[in-house]
Amino acid sequence: MQKIRNVAIIAHVDHGKTTLVDKMLEAGNLFRENQEMGSQILDSNDLERERGITILSKNVSINYNGYKINIIDTPGHSDFGGEVERVLNMADGCLLLVDAFEGPMPQTRFVLQKAIEIGLKPIVVINKVDKPNCRPDEVQESVFELMCNLDATEDQLDFPTVFGSAKQGWMSLDWNEPTDNINAVLDSIIEHIPGPEIVEGEPQMLITSLDYNSYVGRIAVGRVLRGELTDGMEVALCQRDGKVVKQKIKELRTFEGMGQVHTDSVKSGDICAIVGLDGFEIGDTVSDPLNPEPLPRIAIDEPTMSMLFTINDSPFFGKDGKFVTSRHINERLQHELQKNLALRVEKTEREEAWNVFGRGVLHLSVLIEEMRREGYELQVGQPQVIIKTIDGVKCEPIESLTINVPEEYSSKMIDMVTRRKGEMTMMETQNDRIHLEFKIPSRGIIGLRTNVLTASAGEAIMAHRFLDYEPWKGEIVRRTNGSIIAMESGTAYAYAIDKLQDRGKFFIFPQEDVYAGQVVGEHSKDKDLVVNVTKSKKLSNVRASGSDEKAKIIPPVVFSLEEALEYIKADEYVEITPNHLRMRKIVLDELERKRIAKASGAED
Repeated sequence: MQKIRNVAIIAHVDHGKTTLVDKMLEAGNLFRENQEMGSQILDSNDLERERGITILSKNVSINYNGYKINIIDTPGHSDFGGEVERVLNMADGCLLLVDAFEGPMPQTRFVLQKAIEIGLKPIVVINKVDKPNCRPDEVQESVFELMCNLDATEDQLDFPTVFGSAKQGWMSLDWNEPTDNINAVLDSIIEHIPGPEIVEGEPQMLITSLDYNSYVGRIAVGRVLRGELTDGMEVALCQRDGKVVKQKIKELRTFEGMGQVHTDSVKSGDICAIVGLDGFEIGDTVSDPLNPEPLPRIAIDEPTMSMLFTINDSPFFGKDGKFVTSRHINERLQHELQKNLALRVEKTEREEAWNVFGRGVLHLSVLIEEMRREGYELQVGQPQVIIKTIDGVKCEPIESLTINVPEEYSSKMIDMVTRRKGEMTMMETQNDRIHLEFKIPSRGIIGLRTNVLTASAGEAIMAHRFLDYEPWKGEIVRRTNGSIIAMESGTAYAYAIDKLQDRGKFFIFPQEDVYAGQVVGEHSKDKDLVVNVTKSKKLSNVRASGSDEKAKIIPPVVFSLEEALEYIKADEYVEITPNHLRMRKIVLDELERKRIAKASGAED
């Protein structure tokens, strides 16, 4: 056995996983010199920091008491299931991090289920015991029950538990006895998680992750499962279609702290990075050139949702972005496919449009947000769930949804979910809050989060994960209100918006540029309404008392990217540029829209 421990960290969103890893790096004296104390090292991507979630899994390693501990950070969202599966393949054990008040949540369950299937031994860390109302002992019981439900083995059920507060920087085996360090976690890892065995034989490594460096290009990352890799050796790359390509390792690196260091050889059990391989994909095997043996490829959950991506053809195209042509967008999507395992891209009949399939609205919106920040302009259609025909029956994806709310809002939540074809499977009281569980079609979750947060005054904690495909549940009424559409292009004036406010809510500020066909608000009735928001007050020298009142504008509704994607109707697009999010009708011309509506009405 080697003095190496490979550990994956599993936790629900916002249970303190990234904070704990930061504290472990501090314990291994690996804080970067220029790192501000207290700022997160692992969630280094701007998007991750803003949203407070882990999107890309990362590898770091610390040295503690002569042991090398490779820590693999996993995303908590089931939307990033593609990341989770391949990451767990590198580990020998896992830390299951649970909030001392909330207990195990659906996404904890999602990743834990994958870990238990692979046979990883868990160590349970109950975090945030400094919170008021925390219930560490009950949470420990519920973790045990969850693992029983997931068919854990007796060895897995005999897990050690560590309590503490990552934020305050202490961990202990008894939550009533705080310490001044987190060594209890590191000692448990060394004691309970097995070291990798050295497997002799011809070298074999499964590529489970990608790194990219502008100097050397793509870097293959994975765990050596057998034999030994050496710097400069000849290897065979076994690809998806059964092809075997002979290549040479230009440079071999291992992980140390936050970075990578050059090494001469890596034995089985350690995680390494290889520079110099061409044309590899995640799931390919690096093996012996004389006797190549491919390892089984990683199976990944299928996508459940799709969106239409198309070039920006609005009157304002090219004003903000650097990359606006179909060639740019196509290249960017192909580049994303190389590292984003759960993504699929299909060409449509139209030259400048693509169907992009992913694991959920969050998964796809993160890609759109990254593209927007890189200077791309594009338009995206309404999210659609993927329908399958199983044994001649039309089936759709069903998800397990949990909502945790204060008692007074629970009836509103139940009403909201059941209207969207949800079925309640469980309801229990936890202190002064109610924990609700439902089975709901994926279609019903689109646009639900915003409504739930509004109805519960921001108190609700909502999470969901994919369960299975089940027969079609029937029509779901989504947004019933019509849109307010700009009649002509120009600058929106406060005078015009003020006179129209009794017709509905607006999404634009005065002095904002609009174009004909842009959705500028939500109508109070169910029909679309075309208005002129560019009308200014005519100045004349006739004065009348009461004609010069100030315009009183209600602040407009400002959408985030996900909210906009969930809000639009089937005949609308979200236009995304580096500086703006706009909603628009697919057909901008009002007369053309009426003609299409008339034709489709005649066909019906």
